Amino acid sequence: MNPVNHWFARWQIRGLLVFGRRDAALTQLDSMLVADPSDVHALATRAHVLAELGDKAGALQSLQRLVELQPDQAPPWFNLGFLSEEMGQLEEAEAAFRRATEIDPQLDRAWYGLALSLIRQRRFDEAIPALRKNTELQPMSPYGWYQLARVHVDRQEPDEAAKIIRHLRKFEPKVAAQLERETGLGQAQA
Repeated sequence: MNPVNHWFARWQIRGLLVFGRRDAALTQLDSMLVADPSDVHALATRAHVLAELGDKAGALQSLQRLVELQPDQAPPWFNLGFLSEEMGQLEEAEAAFRRATEIDPQLDRAWYGLALSLIRQRRFDEAIPALRKNTELQPMSPYGWYQLARVHVDRQEPDEAAKIIRHLRKFEPKVAAQLERETGLGQAQA
């Protein structure tokens, strides 16, 4: 496909997506990939559209091809991990998130995804360092702190969970109150 046609096709796909015509966009993406199977933009967009259409297996297949083409790019690995976890493929998700964090150690959401896949596997000891890295990179986001407190509760470490609740109370009092209710720790001492 020549550059002008390629540029036009990408704009046409964007327009189709804006107007909710995902099936038509998917047909156009498939045509682009026939012309150039290594078009990473088309593969990434195809994975996104398939996921939106509920074809997670197809989306996963596109993401697997994408990481083959871009093995040193963290975002495709993160997306592969996210979708693998969503599909219950926890070991695959863990491997993809680990690869994303190796490529980009500052990718906070990959650390969080890694932690969630480990938590779902009940590997709490391994989840703690990933959650600590996530909270180090995103100290004001309650998500990592919330999961870290839950892991400490699961590990029967209520004092550690209470410390996190007190910390959260400083900037996310609603999340702190939710954790108190869920964990049964009550009002963590200030």
